[in-house]
Amino acid sequence: MSIFARQKIPVDNLDINEKVFYLTLYKITVLLLTDVLKLSLKKGMNEINESCIVRHLDSVSFGSGGYMRNKVSRRAFVHKTAVGSAAVALVPTIVTSQTAKPALLGGVPVRTNRWPAWPEWRREWEAKVIDVMRSGRWWRGRGEHVADFEKAYADLIGAKRCLATASGTTALLVSMHVLGVDAGDEVIVSPFTFIATYNSILLSKALPVFADTDAATLTMDPKTIETKITDRTTAIMPVHIYGLPCDMDPINDIAKKHHLAVVEDACQAWLAEYKEKKCGTLGDLGCFSFQNSKHLPTGEGGAITGNDDLIMDRCHSFHNCGRAYGTSSGTTQYFMRGSNRRMQQMQAVMLMQQIVKLQEETARRQENAAYLMRALAEVPGIHPIRMPENSKAVWHLFPVRYDAKEFSGLPIDKFVKAIHAEGVPFGRGYHELYFDDLIDEAIQSRGYKRLFSEKRLKEYRESLSELKGNKQVCETTLAITQNLLLGEKKDMDDIVNALQKIQRHSAEVARA
Repeated sequence: MSIFARQKIPVDNLDINEKVFYLTLYKITVLLLTDVLKLSLKKGMNEINESCIVRHLDSVSFGSGGYMRNKVSRRAFVHKTAVGSAAVALVPTIVTSQTAKPALLGGVPVRTNRWPAWPEWRREWEAKVIDVMRSGRWWRGRGEHVADFEKAYADLIGAKRCLATASGTTALLVSMHVLGVDAGDEVIVSPFTFIATYNSILLSKALPVFADTDAATLTMDPKTIETKITDRTTAIMPVHIYGLPCDMDPINDIAKKHHLAVVEDACQAWLAEYKEKKCGTLGDLGCFSFQNSKHLPTGEGGAITGNDDLIMDRCHSFHNCGRAYGTSSGTTQYFMRGSNRRMQQMQAVMLMQQIVKLQEETARRQENAAYLMRALAEVPGIHPIRMPENSKAVWHLFPVRYDAKEFSGLPIDKFVKAIHAEGVPFGRGYHELYFDDLIDEAIQSRGYKRLFSEKRLKEYRESLSELKGNKQVCETTLAITQNLLLGEKKDMDDIVNALQKIQRHSAEVARA
């Protein structure tokens, strides 16, 4: 006798609540029957009874995403489906979330629930912030909070020293100045990054020379660095974009061979690891951002980390108007050039109170990202990112590569509309920023024409079209933001289900 009593249901005649009920019923039944069949092999069917099945339902998720509001109790489910000592289940033939009509074409979205909000403020943080505001000691010269944060952050990532700054951009500017990047120099950098990376080099009156992007990792391809080195090159700036660690060993080997400084742009890589060391401790200096969207946010803010006291003392002097600090001193009060790149006391207090939260949330993002990586490996046309051996990403964004051929030729922008309609906000990655006007504006300026020959600037401009790996990455990368990874497993299932749904209906979406 069949264990299943199948019933066909005309889906088009159902209202939304009925569809939700049957979809939930279907998912629960599949999970339940899997356990029942496993138990039958151990105990025999005669020993399977209602109480046994109810116990197994304790671990069943009753729906996901927008369907969580329509819960079915365990005992109500057992009653409605007539699951008794014979384990007879009603399994309706219905359209699941993966086979239902895409929302873009008039179907029901996979998800209607909201994603975790970012940033998060907690009332228990307010007292210490208010204490600082009432004290009137707001700048770092009249308080201990910035120094306290610097020590805590250095300890957190395993660096000898940390210097807090006004932003991630100012951290990059201070680092390059102290390491000798000057007007007319060249800095080899990743092209796939936020525009602040470009600007920090341009504001130093240097030329950002782009190594190509490794399409499998989204980070700097070490094999493309050495051909970019000239007699003007003074530094390499690897970018741990999206919290994905660069392959630092070959980068550092090249830098050492050519006597170049290494400035890590770790502005999206708090607690990311490469071979058991934290990003930001792998080069001469590391730079971080605490901007509003970041995992450790304070609206604006940044930090420099390093292990060389002489270099860090010079960073402190330069970021504080050229004043003496430690070994960085002279015979006059202002013995070196400097600027005001300081962090404020209130920012430091906000950051200090979020360090434990950062650690906890990093672990959750990593757990959920690992779950997604395994699940998405089975979705045709969606390719997870490869990371260097023995490394850990922290997923400021969770990126994938999109192959339109596996989606019936569905253009990536139309895919984005379709997946958004399902309630999953995948978006495009960075575009080819070097074709925006800022590069042309810089190299056509009077200053750059004085610093570089006409021939060099022409060769440089033409070389931007040679970045084939980066072009491919910009055209095919999709990503979700880090706050989505703070959800539960059922939320990750919504992401997977939405991708599978669009993949299975890609031909229809492409034709629409």
